[in-house]
Amino acid sequence: MTPALNGIFPFSLRIDNVGVDVIKLNLHLISDATGETIHSVARACLSQFSNVEAVEHNWTLVRTNAQVEKILANIEENPGVVMFTLVNEHLRRVLQQGCVSLQTPCIPILDPILATLANHLGIETLGKPGMQHELDAEYFQRIDAMTFALNHDDGQATINLHNADVVLVGVSRTSKTPTCIYLANRGVKAANIPVVPRIDLPQELFDLDPDTGPLIVGLTKDASSLVQIRRNRLRLLREDDETDYIDPEVVREEVAMARRLCSENNWPVIDVSRRSIEESAAAIMQHLERRVAGHD
Repeated sequence: MTPALNGIFPFSLRIDNVGVDVIKLNLHLISDATGETIHSVARACLSQFSNVEAVEHNWTLVRTNAQVEKILANIEENPGVVMFTLVNEHLRRVLQQGCVSLQTPCIPILDPILATLANHLGIETLGKPGMQHELDAEYFQRIDAMTFALNHDDGQATINLHNADVVLVGVSRTSKTPTCIYLANRGVKAANIPVVPRIDLPQELFDLDPDTGPLIVGLTKDASSLVQIRRNRLRLLREDDETDYIDPEVVREEVAMARRLCSENNWPVIDVSRRSIEESAAAIMQHLERRVAGHD
């Protein structure tokens, strides 16, 4: 039995099928906006604990007393840890006092950052929720980039490639599309072009100016991983799996051909075999930043 914390059981232990202790944690994530920030912070922190299974209770767009009272009632029913990004002082106070009464840990994750910035800048924070989601120029830039990514997915509309910030090339199932979508959410216009055996790449790709045109990046993946991913893809589509598409030798040649293509054209290559979409996008952003710095 897990020890009680002042009569409350914020987590419980169980033994999984390999005999490893797993801590089950109720995690209440409270935000006055979309909850993206607190969700990302919580996931990043929990990844540092090997045997914790979080049960997330997500509360977004929290801006009234009634909402906070409802949340506190749920916390009482499901004791755990509270993390919040509320900026309204009154709502913060109600939540924190409620958590004190329930003897529940309550973490204001933005406070250290805001306090340090305010002290450094010598000005007070606005205390207005959802400021990062206002319909400003940056917001419309992201929407424009998202539209661009959708319109230039999988080799479409190559006549407009010169308008891209980044063009991704790679064989099938190297995460080109999701990486473009992620980059678009960062305001980067990204197109992608598949490298397919015996099919020429569009001439527009080679006509791009290597100095002032879009950054062209090759994505590659370990051949054995590609075979497995492609095989699963075919099963989902209920298609015949007796094809060169998943033949290990053919796939190895396909990957090698794509690598040679990138090398011959001096395009940087990112191996996504063990990278998440976010990590691949971060590597691409680094290439972009170095390129911009080199042009300054």
